[in-house]
Amino acid sequence: MPRNETCAVIGLGNMGIEVASRLVLGGPVRGFDLSAERRALAAERGIATTETLAETVSGCTTAVLSLPNPGASRATVAALALLLPAGSLVIETSTVTPADIAHMNALCGAAGIGFVDAAIQSGVEIMARGGSVLLIGGGAAELAQAQPWLDELSIKQTVMGATGAGAAAKVINNAVAHAVYVVLAEALAMARANGIQTETFVDMMKGADAGLLRPLTHRIGERTAQRNFAPGMPMDAARKDSVLALELAQADGIPLFAIQAAHTVYEMAVAAGMGRDDYAALTTLWDRWIVRE
Repeated sequence: MPRNETCAVIGLGNMGIEVASRLVLGGPVRGFDLSAERRALAAERGIATTETLAETVSGCTTAVLSLPNPGASRATVAALALLLPAGSLVIETSTVTPADIAHMNALCGAAGIGFVDAAIQSGVEIMARGGSVLLIGGGAAELAQAQPWLDELSIKQTVMGATGAGAAAKVINNAVAHAVYVVLAEALAMARANGIQTETFVDMMKGADAGLLRPLTHRIGERTAQRNFAPGMPMDAARKDSVLALELAQADGIPLFAIQAAHTVYEMAVAAGMGRDDYAALTTLWDRWIVRE
């Protein structure tokens, strides 16, 4: 059944307009963006727009944010804390840090407004068809209040933990994506230099036992999770393979950055006496380096 309550969407950029477009399927949406061009595009999709933030949230008790940077989110929430009535809800879908979330949550809490972070793991196209995974953080009461709105955005949701956990998960996910892409770009250059076509390289890397997936599913998902570092592939052997990769790249004249840096960690692990442990034991180096109270 369509809802009657109007939802405010703040930020109508590439992702924000898709967020608003998903929500408008369930009921009225009022959108705001500093850009008149973006407001016009939203209006073409049946999303009512206004020229000020105050007009946008007038009469609304739920505001969904999709903004380009943490500064914009902080400033917007500071304004919303003065504009929204107590008992309202702010849902932050922008990519920000847990520190930003804590700041905004405190502002909302002081105004009696609920706050949930619901980071969007996928890209714009996936959000447009309702297939996004939402990485969510918040308290039980706030999550219950947000649930109908989250369901309108996507049925694929993972509650990562308390307030801020969703934002942390998104930042970590993006860090992996961007770092892995550099590794893949280096590996692709090595593959091409040795007569391996791009399509063949991609097919190889997609395999369940390939270098892209197995470190996650087996080394972290199984061995590290179970603290099982009994020899499978010893650290010495992993270091040797890393040396061979460096030698191959050097022979082909291919500069390495991410792979070269990663090799240093294997040298450190072997020097720390882990040579006969399975190379999943690399994660224990961070256990040593990070001191927690």
